[in-house]
Amino acid sequence: MKNYKKRIADDILKRKLKGKGAVLIEGPKWCGKTTTAEQIATSLLYMDDPEKKEQNITMSELNPKRLLQGAVPRLIDEWQLAPKLWDAIRFEVDHRDELGQFVLTGSAVPASTKEITHSGTGRFTWLTMRPMSLYESGESTGEVSLKDLFDGITKIDGNSNIDINRLAFMVCRGGWPQAIDMQDDIALDQAMDYYDAVVHSDINRADNIQKNPERVRRLMRSYARNQGGQVPNTVIAQDISANDEAPMNEDTVASYINALRKIFVIEDMPAWNPNLRSKTAIRSSDTRYYIDPSIAVAALGIGPNDLLNDLKIFGLLFETLCVRDLRVFAGALNGEVYHYRDKDGLECDAVIHLRNGEYGLIEIKLGGDKLIEEGAKSLKTMRAKIDTGKMKAPSFLMVLTGSGDYAYCRHDHVFVVPIGCLRD
Repeated sequence: MKNYKKRIADDILKRKLKGKGAVLIEGPKWCGKTTTAEQIATSLLYMDDPEKKEQNITMSELNPKRLLQGAVPRLIDEWQLAPKLWDAIRFEVDHRDELGQFVLTGSAVPASTKEITHSGTGRFTWLTMRPMSLYESGESTGEVSLKDLFDGITKIDGNSNIDINRLAFMVCRGGWPQAIDMQDDIALDQAMDYYDAVVHSDINRADNIQKNPERVRRLMRSYARNQGGQVPNTVIAQDISANDEAPMNEDTVASYINALRKIFVIEDMPAWNPNLRSKTAIRSSDTRYYIDPSIAVAALGIGPNDLLNDLKIFGLLFETLCVRDLRVFAGALNGEVYHYRDKDGLECDAVIHLRNGEYGLIEIKLGGDKLIEEGAKSLKTMRAKIDTGKMKAPSFLMVLTGSGDYAYCRHDHVFVVPIGCLRD
């Protein structure tokens, strides 16, 4: 059995179990939800065990309480296969009147929620897991901590061991736990296998509607081309029509995207709306992202050498990798990740906003002195626009880079941090 690599979600799960009767861990298939839950669970129920799946589903209809019996915390894996369990768990939590009773995992939102009558408020708490960050996979040194930056540290020091060739490989491999320790060529196959499973079967689990695999491929390829952009479904539909013979209408595009969202393949980024010194129209559209860059790579049918030969697409997919890692780290700090863009074209790739009102501004650049300078200039312009009489000043400004060996603080107090140094 492989050694378990510690996840940032481990400590979050322990904390959440101390405050609620049940924790629901959501995220894409194969990101490590079940393995993480197994580290803390005392008894286990695998709803999709092939030998017991039908029996489990039948029991959930006839006597769901029977499935909940066992030492706590009790893990119920792929709970969404039997939505009636939700209300049964809520009822059991109420009547046991004890915390830390159940851990549920799910790689999809239930196709139908008509059998769920209670929201779970007060009984359930949610935890989103994503593929591994570079820090969790052991490829970031973790010498620069986001928490330290929020705590006001002004000096940083770190050394990244990731060169541009290795970075291209990591973008293509992704953060899938099982792929981390595989030899490189085999590891690259895993994201393609994941993508093929989404195309042929997993997307249909979202709403129990059979979809045309070729249409799914075309949609996912277009979505990959639009990573990091705030494009509406109409633009994606037009992109598909321009690049393929058979068009897809906007309603079909919307239904496919919603299905991908329900199985946690895509995770778009909401817009940030700060208080500004002057009235400026802020763009409110979400930014398009896959939950892991390797899905976009697989959808485009490319590999590390293709990225090295096309730095534009490399930069876009590197941004997706950074957003994945920042989301993992923000979760540990009780924060969320947003983007900012206004009508004047001023952008901020990532804003980590904590529940206490503190926030950090981050520009993501593949590397190079010129791009770093551009990122720092944009961050300082953004900082100057914020009305600090109505909200806090940013805790830090950071240019997050792909290439570059060292983390340092510039004379203008902008941090330059390679992704190979960063942690929560």
